[in-house]
This record gives sequence, C-alpha cells and structure tokens, in this order.
Amino acid sequence: MKIFVNPGHGGDDPGACGCGLRECDVALNIGKLVAKYLRDVGYDVKVYQFDGLYEICDASNYWNADLFVSIHCNAGGGTGCETFYYESSSKGRKLADAIQNQLVKSLPLRDRGLKTKIGGGYDIVVTKYTDCPAVLVETAFIDNETDANLLRDNEDDFAKAIARGVTDYVALSTPDVIDIPVDR
Repeated sequence: MKIFVNPGHGGDDPGACGCGLRECDVALNIGKLVAKYLRDVGYDVKVYQFDGLYEICDASNYWNADLFVSIHCNAGGGTGCETFYYESSSKGRKLADAIQNQLVKSLPLRDRGLKTKIGGGYDIVVTKYTDCPAVLVETAFIDNETDANLLRDNEDDFAKAIARGVTDYVALSTPDVIDIPVDR
C-alpha cells in the first residue's frame, strides 16, 4: 500500500497563520508523524510538501499512490475539523469518513462533517486530479485560540487519528478472505 501524504502549503506560501502558528509548519509536523505511524504498520509512504497544486497531483500520480492525504489547518474564525473528498469518488468519501470519524473521536473538536467543495462551489484540485482516492483534512482552525492550542499541543494526537482513519479505511476496503472447507 502506497500512501502519499501532502502537508499543505510550503515554499513561499505559509498558508493560514494565527495564534503564533503557521499552517505549513503545523501541517508538516503532523504529516511527518502520520507517515511514521503508517510506516510502522508496513505502508510505503511519501511525504511531499509543495505549494504547486498540480505538481502535487502529478507527483502522487507518477508515484502510483494508492491513497492521497493532504493535511491542512483551517482559518476564518470557525472551530472544528472537516474532511474534503472529490464528489464522484465513493472511495474518497469512505476514506474521508474514516479519517473524520477518528478525528472527532480522538480530539475535542466540533465535527464540521464531510465536504466536496470549498467556498464558492469550487472543487479542490488535489482531490479532483489525483488518480487514487484522495482527501484533504482541515484539522482545526489556526485562528481560533482553542483550536490553535489543540494544534500546538496535540500534533501527535492529530497524526494518530489521521493514521488510524487510513488504516480503518484499508481494513474496510480489503475483503476478508475466509478459507471455508468444501465437502465433496
């Protein structure tokens, strides 16, 4: 299983900033931890932080990833977590659901649910143009003091929840092979 982890932003784009945090730093820290946990269970993981969205998709596609997880921090004064997927991807929806469930079960976050489009009704490039099931996780609001404290103090908990969501999805997507003896 090859999993492409994309910590959001980077390069000249720090992403959202608030409460003394930069999105690119928080996402990278969480992304590296997610990769560690997924490698610990035997998955092949590539971590790639870059600010060019189409280049990120190309890198994932070229690597032939089986799953794609982009990690971000939200902004705009809200609170909680939400996970995006491409609307016509049933596998992307299942992956998003598994990750979202683990986040709200593991951390004191408001469940903002699953979504397919950002403000204005636009598709998310990295969920639309990757060749595998893909999600974008908005972990918490970096400009909300309560959420920012969670991001600052609980990066490992966010990472474990995202990694568990991935492993839950894989477990649910892999049919059990049952060896049933056949009487002849």
